[in-house]
Amino acid sequence: MLTEPSLVAQLRRHHLFSRLPDTALQELCSSANLRRLPAGSSLFHQGDKADRFYFIFSGQVKLHRVVCDGQEKLVEIIRAGESFAEALLFTGVPQYPVSATALKTCQVASMHGAQYRRLLEEHPSICLDILATLSIRLHQRLNEIDTLTLANASHRVKRFLAQAQEEGNGVVTLDVPKRLIASKLGIQPETFSRILHRLIDSGVIAVQRRRIEIIDLPGLSSYDD
Repeated sequence: MLTEPSLVAQLRRHHLFSRLPDTALQELCSSANLRRLPAGSSLFHQGDKADRFYFIFSGQVKLHRVVCDGQEKLVEIIRAGESFAEALLFTGVPQYPVSATALKTCQVASMHGAQYRRLLEEHPSICLDILATLSIRLHQRLNEIDTLTLANASHRVKRFLAQAQEEGNGVVTLDVPKRLIASKLGIQPETFSRILHRLIDSGVIAVQRRRIEIIDLPGLSSYDD
């Protein structure tokens, strides 16, 4: 059950819940499960029954899957204030296609998917807002697919840096380990580090711990390893 007013207020600010009537939100919260996950613990595994979706109040969760060659592939990093697994409510997929593991100590709520769908059926106008948000996520996934289909690893890193800028100010803050970024880009961690060092040597970027500053954006665009 989710009863803490500050947590309910945080949930209310999310697009999945912002337009639910108070009675509907209270009903959803009454059946929610609130969990605290230590770093490294699993929330669910690839292939588990997909009957719930999630909202993270604090910490980070990584979504990952094992691909055909047995390697782990990072799919997404979920941060505080974000939801995940809600798309499965509308696809009819019976099992989670990914595993979810806490990167940092997390506080996570899970909601029952069938109950949420029933509430949407009772308030259909909310569906348009959710559809718009899911469309944005689809475009993000298409951009990621474009990045992964670029044959040159340097191009993948360049595209990542260009897209990860904070409000276009040329600053990229790495809030997860470099090995996870490399995994999402489909390259080895040492390859990612090597490309960053070459960009540093070329005067294109400057790196201070987890802060990357793009000094020469045109140079980044034209850089070809």
